[in-house]
Amino acid sequence: MITGKTITWSAPEYEQRKKETNWYVALGITTTSVALASFLLGNMLFAVLVLLGAFTLTMYSVRKPGILNIVLNNQGMLLDNKFYPYNTLESFWVEEYDKEPKIILQSEKTLMPYIVIPLGDADPDEVREFLFEYLEEEEHYESFSHKIMDYLGF
Repeated sequence: MITGKTITWSAPEYEQRKKETNWYVALGITTTSVALASFLLGNMLFAVLVLLGAFTLTMYSVRKPGILNIVLNNQGMLLDNKFYPYNTLESFWVEEYDKEPKIILQSEKTLMPYIVIPLGDADPDEVREFLFEYLEEEEHYESFSHKIMDYLGF
């Protein structure tokens, strides 16, 4: 929705996919195998880390996605309670040919340079036009880790 110099919309954090029983069985077999091999090789810390990672992955797989509230205004972007001023962002790309349209913002941060925001019910052309007033449009792609998590259904 556009109001004056503001665009607002809501979108789920991610597309939730139902995991089949086979997914959990494969996770269990893989986790058990790697943890057992680590234990037999005397690497207890890695075995504990693998078990903890599998537990976290299982808990995350049953979690329902939250709803993100996004606001674009003349000062920056508000993503829920996190504000990104335009002077900390370098460029943007509106990816609308994927199954779920999204904005990919490049920030000045070195560890997490890309911010991926689902467009939900927002019009990609309106968002592009609005952001073009404040940022340079440059083609960006999702990170490899983000694509893997998407492929795995997270």
